[in-house]
Amino acid sequence: MNKNDIRRAGPDDAGLVREMLGELADHQDEGEFVLVTVDHWRELLGRDDVIVLLAERAGEGMGYVSALRRPYLWTGGEVLALDDLYVRKAFRDSGVGRELMIELARYAQPDNLTITWGMRPENDQAQRFYTRLGARLRPKVVASWAPTSYADLLPPP
Repeated sequence: MNKNDIRRAGPDDAGLVREMLGELADHQDEGEFVLVTVDHWRELLGRDDVIVLLAERAGEGMGYVSALRRPYLWTGGEVLALDDLYVRKAFRDSGVGRELMIELARYAQPDNLTITWGMRPENDQAQRFYTRLGARLRPKVVASWAPTSYADLLPPP
């Protein structure tokens, strides 16, 4: 197996991260909802609480895992909220996703951070993958409340 490099993305990686994010969104038929620009990604990748790890081989981007370090109000501590795990099609089933998750765990371990994330209930392949890693899967309904949905409930400013 070729050697894969996994490293934390920085502002100079904004174009690659945005490109792969677009690929992931398109794969999930949600590309129209991705509004973040490369310039905004440059800003995000400069923040300490935004963690994006890139997997590369010979300089080619293979995939990424992104997470946000955030407060966990129940404990007063923090968690690492995984946002996306994405491996490009040419590199799937080669262990890249596992390598990215292990590197994310290596990042979380010094501060004893729990890593949390969600996935679609119909994504059986992801559920099997995360179960093999030892993750505990618990069903939970995720809700979102868009400004267009709650705006009419608010009194005028």
